[in-house]
Amino acid sequence: MIEIHLKKNVFRHPIVACFFITFLAFSCKEKPETKGKEVAQQTEVKKPNIVFILVDDLGYADVGFNGSTYYETPNLDALAKESLVLDNAYMYPTCSPSRTAIFTGKQSFRTGVYTVPVLEKGTAEENIFSRWTVGKEHTIFAEPLADAGYKAIHIGKWHIVGPYPEKEKKMTFPIQQKLTQPDPGDYSWVAKHKTPEIHQYYPEGRGFIKNVAGTYRGDPALEPGGYKSVGGGYIAPFSNPFIEQKPTDEWLTDRLTDEAIEFIGDHKNEPFFINLDYYAVHAPVRKRNEELYQKYLNKEVDSITGQGIAEKIKRKEHYAGYASMVESVDTNVARIVKYLDDNGLRENTMIILTSDNGYNGGQSKNDLLRGAKGYIYEGGIKVPALVNWPGKVQARRSKEAITALDFFPTFLDVAGIKNYNGELDGNSITPMFTKDNEQFTNRPLFWHIASQWKHGTCSVIRKNNYKLIQFLADGKLELYNLNADPSESTNLVETNKDIANTMLAELVQWRKQNKVPLPPNSVLEF
Repeated sequence: MIEIHLKKNVFRHPIVACFFITFLAFSCKEKPETKGKEVAQQTEVKKPNIVFILVDDLGYADVGFNGSTYYETPNLDALAKESLVLDNAYMYPTCSPSRTAIFTGKQSFRTGVYTVPVLEKGTAEENIFSRWTVGKEHTIFAEPLADAGYKAIHIGKWHIVGPYPEKEKKMTFPIQQKLTQPDPGDYSWVAKHKTPEIHQYYPEGRGFIKNVAGTYRGDPALEPGGYKSVGGGYIAPFSNPFIEQKPTDEWLTDRLTDEAIEFIGDHKNEPFFINLDYYAVHAPVRKRNEELYQKYLNKEVDSITGQGIAEKIKRKEHYAGYASMVESVDTNVARIVKYLDDNGLRENTMIILTSDNGYNGGQSKNDLLRGAKGYIYEGGIKVPALVNWPGKVQARRSKEAITALDFFPTFLDVAGIKNYNGELDGNSITPMFTKDNEQFTNRPLFWHIASQWKHGTCSVIRKNNYKLIQFLADGKLELYNLNADPSESTNLVETNKDIANTMLAELVQWRKQNKVPLPPNSVLEF
């Protein structure tokens, strides 16, 4: 503001008075271009921020808000009370196809990623062996978001590039043997992965402006000894060549959260996307600290889910260590929420938290569901999920079924991107933010798993709370009523033939329309 000091009787002279009034009028008048810019700044609405948190191997019942009394997740439970909690959120049974589906929005048969390549069992007759590297022909969600002005960071597990992508891309698919990976402690791949030839398949080549700790590997134990090493990749110093060592490092989950908070701080005045893919709670199990470990070692077990129950002390110790890792994730998510609150960012930020597949049967339990990670049954594919966005999302629990394929279109919708022309197999869940939507009530969900690990290859349809599984080798069918029988203990194929035949016809038609490939040993035509 300009201060003007005048002598007491200055306006007595008419020429001086006239000059002053004219000067004042021009001084106070805004320049048209300046006024326009200020109006634009006042009316321009900042695009919503997005924080997507993907926990690795966190089971549906591994959180308090889904019923666990053994695991303590007070911060997630509090967040859930303010969120849309999705009771029927689904992934693939393993991380590779789930993460590929999230990144690309495409079904497994389109990308050729059916399971974790190194886990596959059997021959080329029994499998369509999985790809590992997601090619550039498959757009991932960060790319259109970058075009729309988002600053995005990838933190943690990447796993959509193989250890030898240059060899893999030259292969003729389907290949005749499963892909391989280096042994822990073998860093011969690192230099090559930092060259432009391969780095294009890393986050910086896929729409993110920064990558922290993302590599080809599905767990953090890259050091010699792998799972048998002292730190297991979770305890500093970290062996990951894509994370810069810091003197303050102690625990990997803490460090990854630090990176998320730092990035938010650097980009809080522009739309940001945090893709936080914790390595936790994936094996190897390491206790977060002695205090948490002892708490769970001595804690009362959950007799309903079976969590914490073990006959042998070694297994009890394993469960206690895993529980400490779960609580560590809970503590770190709270740090992010607090930072958003403290910096006035929460109301313009959508937070989604979920897991990439069901719980690892060697680390946790859930006696209420059949199967675990690797299985197409509910224990392997049903995951915890919540969406939080104050003022935009109505807090409640919903039984509408969603899938990994729905996140890409949801991100586009929230970001206001209307011109994306790529192929997407899911639906934006934004219509569910305020109330349930019949679009999700009536739509079928499909899975196609053309390579085998825990069981044979299969296709699956879930619709109206029924799930039909067709095994591809022999055509065998299983039908379950998920409402009445969530543990999938009673096969209804013979007693509910009408439902089974109707669902099978829809599944076969889906495969036929999409030219879904079948393994060589399949007896099926489509």
